This record gives sequence, C-alpha cells and structure tokens, in this order.
Amino acid sequence: MRDRTDEVYENGFTDHVLVCTNARDSEYAACADAHGDAVLEAARSWLKKRGVFWSRVHVAETSCLGLCSADGTAVAVHPRGRWFSDVVPEDVPDLLATVFGPDASDLGRSPEDMEVPPR
Repeated sequence: MRDRTDEVYENGFTDHVLVCTNARDSEYAACADAHGDAVLEAARSWLKKRGVFWSRVHVAETSCLGLCSADGTAVAVHPRGRWFSDVVPEDVPDLLATVFGPDASDLGRSPEDMEVPPR
C-alpha cells in the first residue's frame, strides 16, 4: 500500500464528484435507469468548460451510493460531505454552481472550513 495523499494535493486536486451509474436487475430503482450516464456527462462537461476537470476536480462513476430513486441519480461531492439524490442532467449546472461557485473557483475547501449543510 502507498499513501499518495501528499502527491495528490501537490498536483492540485481538491475535490471529488461521485456520480452513481449503478444498474441492477431488480424491482427497485437504480441510477442507471434514472439518467446516471447523462448526469455523469453533464458533470464532466460543466467542469471542463471551467477548466478544472481532472486538474482540480476529479469525477468518478460509482456503484450504489445508497440514495436510490427512480426520479434521478445520486451524486456526492467530497471532501465537502454533500449528498444529492433525484439529480437529472438539467440539475447539474445549478448543483455544481452551488457547490463550487458559478465559475468553479470555490475549490479546495476542507470540511472544517465549511458550514454544515442544513438537515
């Protein structure tokens, strides 16, 4: 095992957007059937347009995040500890602008620097 934390931060990485694209053969909802791939592409596109995709913000396609819904996809943003469900592609610009700022300049905030989201 190699701890590469310092290397990642030295390279400028600050945030991680996780988008569920989980599919399952079941009677229960799964993000693959609720626009998962389109939400993933919308997140990548929004970040690319702001010049921070893979330089400061990494986007990862994930399996189940535990927020399943037939109405949209689950998205988590870390290290901010923000969790979203029912996300459709049209929601992505507002969601990411809220989290990172409209020009994606609000990056690299540690959980200690942020307000806890209302519950």
